Amino acid sequence: MNPPWERFFEHLAIEKGLAANTCEAYRRDLSHFARYLEEEGIDLGQVREVEIASYLYKLRREGLSARSMGRAISCMRGFFRFSLREGLLSYDPTSHLESPQFRAKLPFALSEEEVERLLSAPAGQRPREMRDKAMIEILYATGMRVSELVGLSLQSVDLTVGYVRCMGKGSKERIVPLGSSAITHLKSYLESSRPRLLGGRLSSHLFVGPSGRPLTRQCFWQMIRRLALKAGISKKVTPHTLRHSFATHLLERGADIRSVQMMLGHSDISTTQIYTHITKDRLKEIHRRHHPRA
Repeated sequence: MNPPWERFFEHLAIEKGLAANTCEAYRRDLSHFARYLEEEGIDLGQVREVEIASYLYKLRREGLSARSMGRAISCMRGFFRFSLREGLLSYDPTSHLESPQFRAKLPFALSEEEVERLLSAPAGQRPREMRDKAMIEILYATGMRVSELVGLSLQSVDLTVGYVRCMGKGSKERIVPLGSSAITHLKSYLESSRPRLLGGRLSSHLFVGPSGRPLTRQCFWQMIRRLALKAGISKKVTPHTLRHSFATHLLERGADIRSVQMMLGHSDISTTQIYTHITKDRLKEIHRRHHPRA
């Protein structure tokens, strides 16, 4: 890729501080656009509205979803605005481009009874079981993302005060309460399970495997699916399911949305507001089932 592209990626990573996964998604989108321009013999400085429209038409023909189209448009907008501002290009062909409208997909949450069954699944006293128990307890107690969970260090938790400090998207730090149950199981893991897993090795990571290395996201995904099956939950359960359940159950029990927003680490409250739709749908279902004249 030529300098304008690379300068934009540096801007995203260093100046805007976007997460590595977000930067990688933008790189994929722009790489695809760059290949299209190369195939069509179009120089980057010659791109106008008609070239953008042709490219988006090509994406639509390829079956790209509205959400992915929206991200591609957002990516190109950001790139051309940056390039114009920095003097790398002389024209922004996306200035009048509108994003496609799409209905946000409602996140899936477990019921409180299903969460209890899931949390009870790792019931043994072996090191891995105690670690798994502590991890899912913390995930449900805090609503953090799986990447935040596996990235925790020993210094991230304060069991005396009862909070965890995690690093979210865009390297934004937030502090979330742990709750008594999560604290109890985390203490047991730290005192008994973690030393046995390390076997005399040293590590700054909070959650480790038998090799002493930090647990990966893939390992945790496999673990939570296995526990869901053990708990008799036929639905597809992922780490994000517990995050959704955390937010949904807090709002159902009367928590204010601003507090939930802070604990989830959402920069925009509109992202958190999607959970209010879930609670409204559940209230409607409860009313339909139990009201005598529903």
